[in-house]
Amino acid sequence: MKPAFFLLRLISLLHLALALCSGSGDFQFAYHGFTGTNLTLDGNATVMPDGILVLTSRKTNLKGHAFFPAPLQFRTSPDGTARSFSAAFVFAIISDYTDFCAHGMAFIVSPTKNFTTALPVGYLALLNVQNNGNTTNHLFAVELDTVQNTDFQDVNANHVGINVNNLHSLQSSPTSYYDDGNNGVFKNLTLFSREAMQVWVDYDGNTGQIDVALAPIKVAKPRKPLVSAKYDLSTVLTEWAYIGFSSVTSEINYRHYLLS
Repeated sequence: MKPAFFLLRLISLLHLALALCSGSGDFQFAYHGFTGTNLTLDGNATVMPDGILVLTSRKTNLKGHAFFPAPLQFRTSPDGTARSFSAAFVFAIISDYTDFCAHGMAFIVSPTKNFTTALPVGYLALLNVQNNGNTTNHLFAVELDTVQNTDFQDVNANHVGINVNNLHSLQSSPTSYYDDGNNGVFKNLTLFSREAMQVWVDYDGNTGQIDVALAPIKVAKPRKPLVSAKYDLSTVLTEWAYIGFSSVTSEINYRHYLLS
């Protein structure tokens, strides 16, 4: 197998993108690499010279977060309806083992960038024992999880989940995708395969529909999402909130990347 960094450097023209849509106007941004960006980083997170964002590296029991530095308006007023939004990003998880990894990462929308009280390991540096499940968290997340945590009723040790204020997912699915180029056949994927993958997160503010799709790097966005849920995020998201990522390490060596 080629070295992990060689695999990562083969990737080009990939990006992190977000679009917020409403009748009052749209907002969008895209990062084609993270060199020179003003991201808010904490813990083990860092931007490498080649523009790759490393959320967590080989060190054990660490947390890492990266946020777009300014809050975005997810609701047009404090009691308004949550705006539709779409996000897309490319990630890779590199484990020193080919058949085992420990804990994953998450895409998050949060009212705060301060996660100092969040626990590592199974809590994905998002929540802790005391606040897990509290409506006051105002947290939306899509977890890319590589451990089966029975406390949160995870489906397996390689899954994608939609989470609201809680590490117990609203809906989740083993990691896979529907291949439109092959009659929509269901194909399994492994989050820590050392391969870059794409994720699309879409929320419809009119219907409360949340869709998450995932695919290998050279595959277009599947028409059928991997996991979906119906939830009115107007009851969750604050008027202004931050978009970002969270990840954790445990006792084995592995790394989480957002790619350029």
